[in-house]
Amino acid sequence: MNEPLTILTERVDDIPLLLAQMQRMGIARLLDEHFPTHGNREGLSLGEVTTIWLTPVLSEADHRMNRVQPWAERRLETLRGCSDVTLQVRDLGDDRLANVLRHLSDEERWRAFEQELTGHLVRVYDLKPSCVRLDSTTASSYGAVSEDGLLWLGHSKDHRPDLPQLKVMLATLDPLGMKLPTEVLSGERADDPLYVPAITRVRASLHTPGLLYVGDCKMAALDTRASIQAAGDFYPCPLSAQQVSAEQLARELAALRASRQPLIAVERTQADGQTRCIAQDYEESETIMAQLEGVSCTWTERRLLVCSQAAARAAETALRARLGQAQTEVAELVVRRQGKSVLSDRAAVEQAVAETVAHFRVAELLTVTVGEQLTA
Repeated sequence: MNEPLTILTERVDDIPLLLAQMQRMGIARLLDEHFPTHGNREGLSLGEVTTIWLTPVLSEADHRMNRVQPWAERRLETLRGCSDVTLQVRDLGDDRLANVLRHLSDEERWRAFEQELTGHLVRVYDLKPSCVRLDSTTASSYGAVSEDGLLWLGHSKDHRPDLPQLKVMLATLDPLGMKLPTEVLSGERADDPLYVPAITRVRASLHTPGLLYVGDCKMAALDTRASIQAAGDFYPCPLSAQQVSAEQLARELAALRASRQPLIAVERTQADGQTRCIAQDYEESETIMAQLEGVSCTWTERRLLVCSQAAARAAETALRARLGQAQTEVAELVVRRQGKSVLSDRAAVEQAVAETVAHFRVAELLTVTVGEQLTA
């Protein structure tokens, strides 16, 4: 008598690829080492449950716990073949996943796990870290603000000051873009104090001196620059008006021009293989002094005053358009029309011209754009 044939059809999708990649990264092993569980725990370990949970999060873009168990039921044989043959659907129940979250919420253990995982990835993929990029961002939510929560009202980069937000400080390895230690913080914090702790965590993970840390003007805080320099690392970042005022910038630029120092061309090789000048700059050195944890630090900082060719052309075009509009308005002052007031004396004409010029801010544009960009 022929036995009935039972055929099970499952969607494999990207499950084998994701699980194999996480196994190569050693996520399950490291999680089990840094987050020990109760000795009487049965079934899959916390690390194995986490890697399987991450699979639908990455594959389905869905982080909800109540969707994991039904998802696993439809792919049980595939999951067993790619992970552990003893896998049961109850290993991915809501109670097991909630237990995973309770363990991973331990800040100290998580930081130790994150540092070891980053170092492991750098060794496995034979990466040569030399440049790290840092930046912060915010994520708004319609959730409620609580004293012990992450959602707080603060400066909104999404232009939604009415919504609470959380802040993420992200460090990535350049040019690969691999994520390095990441900090999730409450949303009312300023960005400036977040850079030093992030850089400290990167150093603990990579153990590589002489790294180049790249950031925006918020990384230019004096304490941040001093911390980077004291550790033997390097930094490029734009200086905001808080570090270099407009008056100081004007004085330095005037002194450089008076010294007849030649401009340095900044060139870039285009897609067609030709080299093109994209900017010109002056370079000078500045001695910086700062107090770092009660210790005086002194170092020499290279400063570049850069004039972008594209920005200069755009500013010139805008300036000429506004000048043309201002000239048209000035010429219209003496044209007689019905219902238009007549300018009877020279003082009235001069006042009207001055008001028109002030309206279009021609004087300011001439000073800033022509003086700083067009002749640079």
